[in-house]
Amino acid sequence: MKELIRLATGRPTKPLSLVKGHRTKAEIAVREAAEKTTLSGMEMQEWPVTKKYAASHKQFIRMQQIYQGMGKDDAAYEASINRYCILHDEVLKFEAKIHRIDAAWEKAVENPDVDPETVIHCTSTYTQAISKLGSDMMARRKMLLDIEKESALTLASGLRSIPKKEQPQQESAMTKFLKQRGE
Repeated sequence: MKELIRLATGRPTKPLSLVKGHRTKAEIAVREAAEKTTLSGMEMQEWPVTKKYAASHKQFIRMQQIYQGMGKDDAAYEASINRYCILHDEVLKFEAKIHRIDAAWEKAVENPDVDPETVIHCTSTYTQAISKLGSDMMARRKMLLDIEKESALTLASGLRSIPKKEQPQQESAMTKFLKQRGE
């Protein structure tokens, strides 16, 4: 019954290190071998463009440490992690722009020397700028979320391909031949 519930929910299989309960030695060996095939064996490298910006570099180091802790510091994840770090830096820059525009607008509105017509014009310009930056930032945040999902799904899909049970061994040609002969 639990197996049917798990299949219905579509949960991915867990890595062998997280699996609890009894497993045969053959099943453990099959799963370990399958887990190893999901990695390239080469270490993840930071791209020059990621290194160029302090925030993206800092984020890459953080992500690399996380992946090292999971035992997944692998070149297979390099492109998505570098893109994630670059987009993270861009989102931070958008947020900084919004704060600067916000501060300038508040300063203009609170100034008693500014006439109401200018305040209305500033408010209109402010609203348009914030709206444009907000939509650009949200698009990048969506890309970040998509990469986060893809990174998790990439790990999960790699684990999903791992057989849950020991595969029955096929009879060798010699065994078949001997059975046909009646021996």
